Amino acid sequence: MVKTEKQIFANDAKKVARRPKVIVVGAGFGGLNAVEKLADVAVDIVLVDRDNYHGFWPLLYQVATSGLGPQDIARPIRAIFKGRQPNLDIVLGNVVSINLQDKTVCIEGEKSLSYDYLVLSPGSSTADFGIEGVNEFAFPLKTLPDATALRDHILTSFELADADDLYIEKGALNFVIAGGGPTGVEVAGALSELVKKNLSQDFHHLDVSRSRIILVETTDHLLGQFSKPSQRRALEGLISKGVEVHLGQSIASVARDHVVLGDSSIIPTATVIWTAGIRANPLLDTLGVQQMRNGAVVVGQDLSIPNHSEVFVIGDSAYAIDKKGAPLPQLAPFAVQGGRHVAKCIRNDLSYTPRPKFSYLNKGIMATIGRRSAVAEIPVVGLKLGGTIGWISWLLVHLLFLIDFRQKIMVLWSWVWNYFTWERSSRVIIGTVPIPHASQLFSNHPLVESSDLGPKGVDPQDSIQPLSD
Repeated sequence: MVKTEKQIFANDAKKVARRPKVIVVGAGFGGLNAVEKLADVAVDIVLVDRDNYHGFWPLLYQVATSGLGPQDIARPIRAIFKGRQPNLDIVLGNVVSINLQDKTVCIEGEKSLSYDYLVLSPGSSTADFGIEGVNEFAFPLKTLPDATALRDHILTSFELADADDLYIEKGALNFVIAGGGPTGVEVAGALSELVKKNLSQDFHHLDVSRSRIILVETTDHLLGQFSKPSQRRALEGLISKGVEVHLGQSIASVARDHVVLGDSSIIPTATVIWTAGIRANPLLDTLGVQQMRNGAVVVGQDLSIPNHSEVFVIGDSAYAIDKKGAPLPQLAPFAVQGGRHVAKCIRNDLSYTPRPKFSYLNKGIMATIGRRSAVAEIPVVGLKLGGTIGWISWLLVHLLFLIDFRQKIMVLWSWVWNYFTWERSSRVIIGTVPIPHASQLFSNHPLVESSDLGPKGVDPQDSIQPLSD
């Protein structure tokens, strides 16, 4: 049948009217910023994440050490965009593969979604570096379930030790932290304060001084991205809090009831907190493109994948270099700036103007060691802060970047209350099997139950592949 002129014009109008579809994978810092900056652009956006919330992961360690509750650092994605971005659809699902040739995203249990532009911000998982026992017996700290499982474990360890001193001899109160980066340092400092200022008051009949907090770092310094004065300040701060710091030492293996160090020494423990490294989300392995050893995808100057200009990778998933050829840091500011840059590239494409090159602005790095003790370096203005000033700067910056006003108020109140009272209010045990390997290491105790779901009472694979940066 021959089409009439009217039908031809109608079909052409439909083609013109079709808006490009942008799929954003991951509702972390990068994904959210990309979505927000596309609010007034003539595109249809689909934001996909396996969780229904955005988490402020720089404060995840405070959930693990009872300083904050999960609700203090997480905000439902739909609430973030409620009523203010009509070009956005949100899909709760786990992306399992991506077909670059067909331009489709496959969601587990759902049909594939097609895209014109794809923004990948799926975050990272824990890197075990091939060390025996890490995946089975160590605690990662990448997601809210990770943080609450670790909190439950720590609190229950003290409950068991209070019931029977035998548990202390078996290592129930020995806490080994693998990795001397910002997360490892912050966990060590916060855990020390929790034990000395809170749990020592909670357990009147328990000799809390027998608890050991041990930080193991393979290099000869802490905080590798910081200057030597800041590294030295962090080391002195942790030692003053009673943390045992082992520099130039590695972890050879992790078992259910002990850890073996590189020098063959053995530390009895049921708690190894793994902050030693990250690997890009395994989802990226399905792309079939160039990746670095840590799984990060090599991207071009506009953060797109070479030969696939419609696909961008940002945050922990991206390997990008600066003007000097040095890799850009896998930090939240990189993800935030990457998300905004990608939105600008898409906007420019639609207006037929050249894409800008990505230029990373290093606004600084920070790490807190504990109350009135932190290090902060701001290269833009050449500042290196420490002590109380560094700590206040850390507090203000983290409050500023919390996404929700209610969260800002709640976190600020928690910090003020803690400062004047030393009280950490989030000391509740909510898990069913908080102690890993409890049925074998800490047997015959009413608080310990067996489980078919692995060492933490959950499938360990459920918490190592987050879809958010």
